Amino acid sequence: MKIIKPSATIEAFTPNLNKVIEAAGRTCWKSDDKIEPGSAEPFIERVKGFKHESVLEHGAITVRFFCDRGVSHELVRHRMASFSQESTRYCNYSKGKFGGEITVVDCAEGVGWTKDEIKYGLWMQACEYAEKSYFAMLEEGATPQEARSILPNSLKTEVVMTANPREWRHVFRLRCDRAAHPQMREIMLPLFEQFCERWPELFADVSFTK
Repeated sequence: MKIIKPSATIEAFTPNLNKVIEAAGRTCWKSDDKIEPGSAEPFIERVKGFKHESVLEHGAITVRFFCDRGVSHELVRHRMASFSQESTRYCNYSKGKFGGEITVVDCAEGVGWTKDEIKYGLWMQACEYAEKSYFAMLEEGATPQEARSILPNSLKTEVVMTANPREWRHVFRLRCDRAAHPQMREIMLPLFEQFCERWPELFADVSFTK
């Protein structure tokens, strides 16, 4: 059994995202003649001040998540987005490309455990037993989609998510908030920092309870 840490990586985005949003938004006022170098950022700030956030739906940002199945179940509930996810129906983890083992996401840091705690040992034991039982079922002729029913929520999954900037703002408000699941925050807080660094005009003003 392999244990990994969760992560999220920005994979793709609309080139010149701020300029695309400005060009689309200025259509509303037919103020295209005011587009010039450096005009996109103050335009976006004004649009947000007007609460005219539909303008922020132009363009897209794609992120690849490595998380556990529990986190992914919450992530895919965001409907104004497109998702592609690793399928336990078709992935046979006994095969060589998976190393002949399952991969789980370490829960310790996310939930605030130390690895010498009894409950962490129990978690490890449960994951190892699930792996053993999964492979035993495959050996008995079960298909991956039949055997997957005993795989743990901690099983690693990959999710590629594409959404527009407005929806990402909504996602961060919910999933970075103190009330969010700690393992979700473990992924989303660093991702939010990446978004703010790359597109401060679009995301730096997003607020949530820390």
